[in-house]
Amino acid sequence: MAKIVDRLLLFVYSVTILILSIFAILLLSHSIQMPVDLRFDLTTLTVLIISAAILILISLRMLYVSLRSSRAHLNSIDQRTDLGDIQISVETIENLCLKAASRVRGIKDPRTRIRMTEPGLEVQIRAVVDGEYPIPALTEELQRGVKEFVQEITGIPVAAVSVYVAGVAQNQAFKSRVE
Repeated sequence: MAKIVDRLLLFVYSVTILILSIFAILLLSHSIQMPVDLRFDLTTLTVLIISAAILILISLRMLYVSLRSSRAHLNSIDQRTDLGDIQISVETIENLCLKAASRVRGIKDPRTRIRMTEPGLEVQIRAVVDGEYPIPALTEELQRGVKEFVQEITGIPVAAVSVYVAGVAQNQAFKSRVE
């Protein structure tokens, strides 16, 4: 709801500035006669007209931004098949990545982020390792496993799987202390 109100306010603001700027240019170029005679030297007049023209360009850009459809954030990935359209939510793909990551022994607390690019999905995984297995082998297994699993389940090509190792899990074995 807030986005709709923001877009509406941006639209109204852009139209207002656009109208005022056009009116200022018409007034300064003496295309419109006013009861008060405004006289400026040539330098001041040029600066005012250029400033109004810049405001027109900015307001046109803001008007475009307020009217265009918002595709900045990706809610689903769309595929077209012979039988019709398929939409898979980004959350579903993230959950599939988490499922594949949890199958890799030695990976703890994985988190994922998905980006759609021209060559395919880019998956970013942040995880903690348990410290029992070599990190290069572990991350390679994680990358391969996530890529193959997501491609197999969704049919969407995975261009890259980036892994960020956030830390090493500490064993929670505490000795109880009796006093």
